[in-house]
Order: sequence, then C-alpha cells, then structure tokens
Amino acid sequence: MNISQVRPVPNKPALIVDDKILVIADLHIGIESELRGHGLNVSSQTGKMFDNLEKICKKYKPKKIVLLGDIKHNIPSSTISERKDVEKFLKNAKKLSKIHIVVGNHDGFIKKLVPEDITVYPSQGFTIENIGFIHGHSWPKEEVIKSDQVIMAHTHPTIMLTDRLGHKSFEPCWVDAKPNKKKIKEKYKTEKTPKILIIPAFNPLCGGIAINRDGITGPMSNIIDIPQSSIYLMDGTSLGFVKSI
Repeated sequence: MNISQVRPVPNKPALIVDDKILVIADLHIGIESELRGHGLNVSSQTGKMFDNLEKICKKYKPKKIVLLGDIKHNIPSSTISERKDVEKFLKNAKKLSKIHIVVGNHDGFIKKLVPEDITVYPSQGFTIENIGFIHGHSWPKEEVIKSDQVIMAHTHPTIMLTDRLGHKSFEPCWVDAKPNKKKIKEKYKTEKTPKILIIPAFNPLCGGIAINRDGITGPMSNIIDIPQSSIYLMDGTSLGFVKSI
C-alpha cells in the first residue's frame, strides 16, 4: 500500500486509509463520571461522538472502521451507565461498517461489552495491508513494527501555543513522528523503519499531553524522536518540527 493514501479527515480527529478504512481513537466513553467527581457537570458525549462518526462514514463510506483503543474510560471496572453507553455505541457503529478494535489501557473487560461480530485485537496490535495499528501503551508486535506505516493513539496529542503576552493555549494535533532507526534496530533486530503517525483523541473531553512540553507517554517514546517530529493542526496547518515550536 502506498503510504500517501493515509490522510486525516479535514478538521476531524479521524483518519482515512486507502479510501476504505476509517480510524478513530480514544473515545473514553464514561469519562463524564470522572469529571463529575471533580465538580464538572458535563453531559454525555457518546451520542455526539456517534453522530460525528456516522457523518464521516456517510461521506467516506469506509469498508472497515478501526477503533484504536480506550473505547471505555473507567478502570478497572465500569459504571452501569458506561457499560450501557459502550454497548449502545458499538451496536450502532457495527451498522456503519465492519469494526476492528485494538485493546487500550482503559479497555479492561472490553470483550464482555463487544458484540460477537466485532473483531478485538490485543494491545500489541495488528496489520491490514502493511499498515500497523496499535493503541500505544504496549510494545507493538514485530509484524506491526515492520509495516510501512504505524498508526497509534494513547497520547491524546496537543500542542501548547504561547502568544506574545504569555497566554498559553492547547490545540489537538496530528504528530508525524520521527522514528529512531537505531533504537528500533536494537529493540526489534530489523532494518525496517516504519513511518509513525499519532492520532488525536476522538472524545473532545479527553484533554491531552502537550507534545512540545511533555513529549509522549508509553513505550513508543523510546523509539520516537519527538523534537524531530512534525506537527499538524486539525485543519492541516503545518507547524513544523516540535523542536522549533
């Protein structure tokens, strides 16, 4: 597969691969209960996220939908409302296309909530036509790292912008990550170096990690050169390398 066929959906935290696979990540269904515990009264985003997904699917008509982990939020257990929302979301989503799920670090017991005709992969990821898909909290299996392109989530990437008055704002972003060839070779004993793309969170309540301040979390941080990675805003604007922001 030509890696140029991997492209973000304009102004959406979603990715289209080869015009047939839609990728989204970090739904964190149920996060509202945690926010309420901190005194923030927020309504459920589950319905809005499904509506957003449905609109994207109507436009692009994907043959597959890949959910890159953290479908649910609360760990280790889930609230009753979270379980119902996860089940409802997945039941409706499978009507749009064939669903593939990579288990994320918040997805304990997710298989109990997933319909039988949805495919669930372990956290080490899986591949479709030489594109590797992982959540990002675990080391990917060798097959994934030897793909032409690896797509990952987990970090909820944002970029911290500072105006001339010192006011800081945070914007979700795409990270065209720079792989460290030497460290990949040391870890996987391979000369293969994939392109790596980090996808922003689909749930707007998730917040995120400022790439230019805090880097990324998870084991992939050991094989990605963050300062040399490129940042793109949701509208496609290029901000250049992390080191220059």
